[in-house]
Formats: sequence, C-alpha cells, structure tokens
Amino acid sequence: MSQTNIAAQLLPYLDRITHGDCIAVLAELPSACVDLVVTDPPYLVGYRERNGRPVGNDDNDAWLLPAFRAVARVMKPHSLCASFYGWPHADRFLSVWKECGLRPVSHLVWLKSYNCRAGYTHTRHETGYLLAKGRPPLPEDPPPDVLPWSYTGNRTHPTQKPVAALLPLIRAYSRPGDIVLDPFAGSGSTGFAAHSCGRRFILIEKEAWHCENVSRRIEHRQ
Repeated sequence: MSQTNIAAQLLPYLDRITHGDCIAVLAELPSACVDLVVTDPPYLVGYRERNGRPVGNDDNDAWLLPAFRAVARVMKPHSLCASFYGWPHADRFLSVWKECGLRPVSHLVWLKSYNCRAGYTHTRHETGYLLAKGRPPLPEDPPPDVLPWSYTGNRTHPTQKPVAALLPLIRAYSRPGDIVLDPFAGSGSTGFAAHSCGRRFILIEKEAWHCENVSRRIEHRQ
C-alpha cells in the first residue's frame, strides 16, 4: 500500500478518539502505520472505582492476546511500545507480548509521593515495560527508567495517567509529525501528551462516556 493510500486510510482516526473495541478498530487500520504506542491497558486485577463501578475487562484476560496482536500488526518495523501493566500478572503480560513479537527492552517505574494502598507494603509506584518490535534505533537522549509522577486526582478517569509522565517517552521514541497510538485511551492522556510534543495521535476507547469526555477536551484545546 502506498504512503498516500495509508495516509488517506488513517485520516478519519487522526487527532481524535474513536469509540469502539480496539481489536475491531485496529483491524480497520493498515499494517505498519504507527510510529509509537503508549498505552495503559486493564491490569487484570478486578479494579473498582470508589462507587463500586468496575473497570471494563479488568476481570479477565480474554482480550489480551488479540489486542496486542493487533497492536503489533499496526506498529511500523523497528518501533516501540510503552505499556503500563498489572504487576501481579506480569507473567501473563510478558507471555502475550513475546508471543506477539514484542521484546522487552526496558522496565519503567514512575515514583509517587503518596500511598495508593496499603497491604504488605505501601504502594507508591506505577510500572510499565518498553517493548520493541524488531530492532529500533537507540534514542539520542534516552529517558531514565525511573520517572516522576504527579497526582491527577482521577478527575476524568478512575486510573487517569498524568500527561507529564508520558512526555519523556514520546519525546525520546518518536519525532515531530509521527503518529502515536493508544488503543486503551481512557482519559486521553497519551493524545494530549503527543499533541504537546508536535505528534499526531490515534486514540481508541471502548467506554462511550470516556470518549465523550476526551472529545470535549480535544475540541476545547483546538
């Protein structure tokens, strides 16, 4: 497929959020069309909001392999995917990623200045993996693997990620004008971070009310 045809096929998805299951939506995109993936999938921990509402697909992993298989297909050769994950089920995430041809090349930790929960320890961090498809070139200015975190207040999503936490990854692993994908868009943080760095973005989200909220925020910023 020519670059002109790829660009035309992507146009309806660029710089906006698309409502739908990412497996189905990604099937509509051409292969090897995105430069970087930064995403926050369900953690498989049965998370519930304070009002008791569950996070979709956080109680099963049936979506995990087909979703990341679709993600790997649309990634360009020799590109990267940065994904948060639920550390209690690291084995499941790593097994799926490797099956999809995504190779772990770094582990990421975001340090928090507050307690999320107390159990055997106080939880004060988020974790992610940097995954490579093929052999991406090393960045000119690699970010540290321990990054700062600022509390969002979860005002627009129960697991809202701060835009500032994603900026170092987008700056290091993509170039201005590149396309950044988030198939589990949630509050849209990846899109806002990509936009602030001069990148294009594709956001996909299954929950309609999150899509409506992100769409309003995108319109407000334009």
